[in-house]
Amino acid sequence: MSADLGRLLGGVGAVLLDFDGPVCSIFAGYPAAHVAAELVDVLRRRGVDVPPELASEPDPLEVLRRSVTMGQSVTPAVEDALCAAERRAVETAEPTSYGREVIVAARQAGLSVAVVSNNSAEAVSAYLAAHRLAGHVSPVVGRAYADPARMKPHPDPILRAVRHLGEPPDRCVLVGDSLSDIEGARAAGVRVIGYANRGSKVDAFRAANADVVITSMGEVARVLLG
Repeated sequence: MSADLGRLLGGVGAVLLDFDGPVCSIFAGYPAAHVAAELVDVLRRRGVDVPPELASEPDPLEVLRRSVTMGQSVTPAVEDALCAAERRAVETAEPTSYGREVIVAARQAGLSVAVVSNNSAEAVSAYLAAHRLAGHVSPVVGRAYADPARMKPHPDPILRAVRHLGEPPDRCVLVGDSLSDIEGARAAGVRVIGYANRGSKVDAFRAANADVVITSMGEVARVLLG
């Protein structure tokens, strides 16, 4: 596995990181289910008759996605509430083991580092600044405002990062912890490392044709440090 990872990283000029997972657990101190419930309340205050399955949805990004089916006026309100919640959440986010080391080691190895996230760019940037990583990461590409259809697995945010970096897509690798990361990377033509931070993800990521599957960000850090 380390040989495959070494060959992959030796053939790229840029590392793109998903945020929630490879870098930190954004909702560690402010649970995602609590945020999702707050967004459901936003919908109700806007007069939306929330279906039962959405009322119990634990993923705030899924509430945002579903909001587009409930009238054009509600999605910006949900987006604004989610952005505010994410800004609060990063204050108590839990850093991923070796996430920082990967960023620093990649820069020391001469690679560009970007973050491509379905979270808001403002929240990501706030976390990076608070953890003294902002100077190592550019660009930070977050979700498009009130347009959840363009979140990963849509390739748009990944391609925006690639264009900013000036690297050919096949000279970039995305490290992500979800199938949407793998699908988005494939659609964008970039390489992809599946970070299986739960054992149940390993087979799914292999089946989705991730180039390499890892179970710790330390595996990437060790290869980059040589």
